[in-house]
Amino acid sequence: MANRIGVREFVEFECKSGSLDETQNSQHTAQEGARIHRQLQKAAGPHYEAEVALKTTVLLNGTEWTIDGRADGVDVDDNSGLTVVDEIKTAEDDFADLTNDALGRYWAQVAIYGHFLCADRDLTQIILQLTYYQTTTKKITRTQWPFSAAELTEYFETLVHDYESWIIFRDELREKRDASIKKLAFPFGHFRPQQREFAAAVYKTIHTSQRLFVQAPTGTGKTMATLFPAVKALRGEKMNRLFYLTAKESTRHSAEEACQVLIDQGAQLRCITLTAKDKISFCPPEKRTPETCPYYKDYYDRNKDAVKDMVSHAHMMNRATIEKYARTHTVDPFEFSLDAARFADVVICDYNYLFDPLVFLQRFFAQSDPDQFFLVDEAHNLIHRARDMYSAVLTNAHLATVSRHLTKTNFHNAKEARNALRQLRTAFTEIGQPIQESGQEEVVTTALNPDFNRRVARFCDRIHEWLPTQPRTPQLEELLDVYFDCITFMRISEFYGPQYRTVVEVDKKAVQVTLLCLDPAPFINDSLHKGRGAVLFSATMSPLAYYQELLADPTDSLLYQLPSPFPAQHQLVLIQDNIVTTYKRRAANEDRIVTALADFARAKIGNYLVFLPSYSYLHQIFTAFTQAHPDMAAFEQTNGMDAAARADFLAHFAPQPTVTQIGFAVLGGSFGEGIDLPADRLIGVAVVGVGLPGLSLRNNLLKEYFDAQRGTGFTYAYQLPGLNNVLQAGGRLIRGMQDQGVILLLDERFGERRYQQYLPVSWTRNMQRVHNDQQLQTALDAFWKEHTDDENSPHA
Repeated sequence: MANRIGVREFVEFECKSGSLDETQNSQHTAQEGARIHRQLQKAAGPHYEAEVALKTTVLLNGTEWTIDGRADGVDVDDNSGLTVVDEIKTAEDDFADLTNDALGRYWAQVAIYGHFLCADRDLTQIILQLTYYQTTTKKITRTQWPFSAAELTEYFETLVHDYESWIIFRDELREKRDASIKKLAFPFGHFRPQQREFAAAVYKTIHTSQRLFVQAPTGTGKTMATLFPAVKALRGEKMNRLFYLTAKESTRHSAEEACQVLIDQGAQLRCITLTAKDKISFCPPEKRTPETCPYYKDYYDRNKDAVKDMVSHAHMMNRATIEKYARTHTVDPFEFSLDAARFADVVICDYNYLFDPLVFLQRFFAQSDPDQFFLVDEAHNLIHRARDMYSAVLTNAHLATVSRHLTKTNFHNAKEARNALRQLRTAFTEIGQPIQESGQEEVVTTALNPDFNRRVARFCDRIHEWLPTQPRTPQLEELLDVYFDCITFMRISEFYGPQYRTVVEVDKKAVQVTLLCLDPAPFINDSLHKGRGAVLFSATMSPLAYYQELLADPTDSLLYQLPSPFPAQHQLVLIQDNIVTTYKRRAANEDRIVTALADFARAKIGNYLVFLPSYSYLHQIFTAFTQAHPDMAAFEQTNGMDAAARADFLAHFAPQPTVTQIGFAVLGGSFGEGIDLPADRLIGVAVVGVGLPGLSLRNNLLKEYFDAQRGTGFTYAYQLPGLNNVLQAGGRLIRGMQDQGVILLLDERFGERRYQQYLPVSWTRNMQRVHNDQQLQTALDAFWKEHTDDENSPHA
C-alpha cells in the first residue's frame, strides 16, 4: 500500500477551520492560475528556483508515510542572505478581505515547505513568503515571516501528531475489515452461470492494474460479480477503497443492497453513498451561507467529531444515515458525506464525481492513486454523459430580463452588475450580428473566439467582486445562474482541442454559443488512470470495441463478452422485414405496423411494451392503433411525465393478467432502461424502427468528425447510439431464469448485415425473420404453444 499524502491535502485536513462559505471559492480557471504563477516566477529574477519538489518521510502508527509537494519558488533575500520559500496564491478577493481560515491554510502550506527545505539544505533560519495576486486588479501583495528551523519543526510535528491519531483510527478499521474479508465467502452459496468467470476476470483486472470492458447480459448478477471480487481485493491487493460509479438511482440502490448483503455476511465494510448537494443539503441554495444556515456556520469546528461518530458506528452510510448524523452534529450533510468518504471502503456515487472536470472529487482524484479502483456500472451511458460534461453552452436569451430585475431591486451598487451584463450582451451581439446579417442560422468553427472569451472572463471577474456585499434574493439567483454558466464556459474552454467545435446559433430571440465536445475519450481515459484500474460493464455494450474506442485507450484495455445465462428457447426474437419506418415511408407502412402490433398482442394474453423512436411517431402509431383496435387496452408515455405519472404507467403491468395491456413508450426514455418487470409482468417487447437519433446539427458534426477520424461517421453518430436504445428496450423482457417472451423488431433494416452484426448473441441464438403477417402469426403461435405446454412456465 503506497502511503503518501500531498502537502496541500494534508493542510486542508489539518488546518481548515471556521464556516463553510461558498462565496470564498475562487472562480478563475486552473489555466489562468498556472499562467499567473509562471508570470510571477519568471519576473522574480535569475536566482529564483521555480517548482521545487520537496518531501519528507514520517512514521505514522509504525508505517512510513511520504508527505510531498512542490514549493512555488525558492529565492535568497537580498538584505539578510536568508533563503526564502515562496507560496503563490491567486484569487479575485482583495488581500485584506481574505478570511483567517484561508490565510491560516496559506501560511501552513508555506511553513511545511519551509520545514522541508531547512531539513534538505541544513538551514537554521528561513523566510516564509506569501505572494498573493488579485486577479481582478492585478495587485500583488507580498508578506514575509522569518522562522527558525526549530520552530518549523515543532509546528510540523504538532500537525503530524494529530494526523497520526486519524491514521491509527483508520488502520484499526482496516485491520478489522481485512480480517473479515479473509473469511468472507460468496454470499449466495453458489454462483449463477458465468458469474464466477466474470468475478474472476474482475479480480484479475485489479491484480494486473488494467481496464476491462464487459458486456454482461441481464441475469449475470453484475453488481455482485463486480463488487464481491473487488471487496476481496481490498485485502488481497492491499487497496484503500473502491468507487462504484453509476448513472441512475436504480443502480445506486442495487450497489447499496449488495454492500448490505456483504455486511450482513460479516464483512466489516464502511460503504457510503454520495448524494447530490441540491438533494441532500438541509438549507436551500439562497440560504447556504454561514449567516443563514446553521449547518454551514462553524462547520469545520464540528465535522471531524461528526465523521468519527458516524464511521465508528455505521457500516452502511446511505442518505438516511448521513442525514441522521448530520442533524445530530449540526453539519451540512453534503460536505459531511465527502469528509466521511475518506474513511469508506466503498464509495457509491454518480459518474460526475470522477469524470466531470468541474465537480470531480479533488481530495481523491487530484492525482493518480494506485490504491483505489473503479467499477463503472451501466457504462453505455458514459459516452453521452461525458460529451455533456466536457461541453458548455452560453446564451443571451435572458440577459435583458436579468438586467431589468436588477434595476428594480435595492442592490448595493447595482449599476456595476448592470454594466457587466451590458458588456456581456454586447459580446453576444458582436459575435451573432455578422451571422444574422449573412442570412445564416449558425456558424461552426474549430477554434475558440478569443475576444468573446475575454469578455466572458471579464464579466466573471466583475460579478465575483460585486457579489459578496449583496443580499440573496430571487433576482440575485437569476444573475447567479448567468454567472455560473459563464464560469462553466470558461473552465470548459481550457480543454478545447481538435475534438471540439464552436457553434454559434442565431435566431430572432437569442444568440447561443456552444463549446461542443465530440470525442471525450482522452479525458475519460485520463480519469480512468486516476486509480489502479477499472471495470466498465453493462448488459448493452454492443459492439464492445465502439465503447472501448470512445472511453479509453484501446491499447491499454481489454474486452470481455459473457453469454446469456438464460435458456435460449425462453426468448424468441422476430424480425418482420416487410415493414419500412424511414421518415418518407412511415405513412405508407402505418397500417402494416398497427396490424403487426395487434397480432403480436393477440397471440397470448399478457402485458406488452411497444417502443418507438420519438414522441411524435409514438403518438401517431398509438392513435392509429387505438382507432383500429378500440377493444384492446392501450396507454402511452407522454413527454415530461413526473414520478407519479410514471408509477401509474408501470402499474398497468400487473402479475397474472387476465386481459392484455399494451404500453407505448419512447426509445431511450424512462421506460426503456432501469425498470424491472419480471415473470408475467411483461411477456413481449416490440420495437418500431432502428432507433436512429433525429437529424441534428450536433449529430451531423459527430458524423463529420468520426468520418474524418475513422471513416465511421454514420455508425458512431447515428446507428450505434440508436441500436443501444433498441437493445436497452429489448432488455426489459427477460429478467429471470424462468421468464419467457418475444421481442418483435419491425423494420427491414434489422435483417441487414450492417445491423445484424451488432446484435448480441443472446438475441441472435433464437432469431427468425418473417416476411408477412401470416408468418408472424405462425411463429408466435408456435412459440406460445411450446411454452404454454411447458408445465414449469410461469405463463402457463
